[in-house]
Amino acid sequence: MDRLDIRILSILQRDGQISMAKLSDQVGLSLSACHRRVKLLESQGQISHYAARLNRKKVGLEIQVFIEAKLVSQRREEIEAFEAAIHEMPEVLECHMISGEFDYLIRVAARNTEDYETLYRERLTLIPSVVQMKTLLSLSAVKEFRGFHLTEDS
Repeated sequence: MDRLDIRILSILQRDGQISMAKLSDQVGLSLSACHRRVKLLESQGQISHYAARLNRKKVGLEIQVFIEAKLVSQRREEIEAFEAAIHEMPEVLECHMISGEFDYLIRVAARNTEDYETLYRERLTLIPSVVQMKTLLSLSAVKEFRGFHLTEDS
């Protein structure tokens, strides 16, 4: 990737609906050259998809929770069972295998604490490979993800 690709990707992260004409103006390329670069970035996988970023609270998801989960062991069967169960839960926004005291960090959005408690009691605690969980309620978001910081070294 060169500096033009980085500029294109940075702009598209902020505004995925920008017209190709505006994008080409902002990066200083002809419309056709800019279009070719965007298509190449898509085909090479640097752009994986386009989506709208929703306002969590405006769509009725009042709380955000982070959960640390520890598995019984690091055996492949335990990991695969846990990850398969997590994939079946649409309330789970993200799940990361992490290092440290816990094995996974999970991010969940829910309408309210009652909905989260239902998810916790009736789904998360029933995953057989989980031995311990710790819930961290997000009080407010100081900074949320708005795109990757790209440089020519990226």
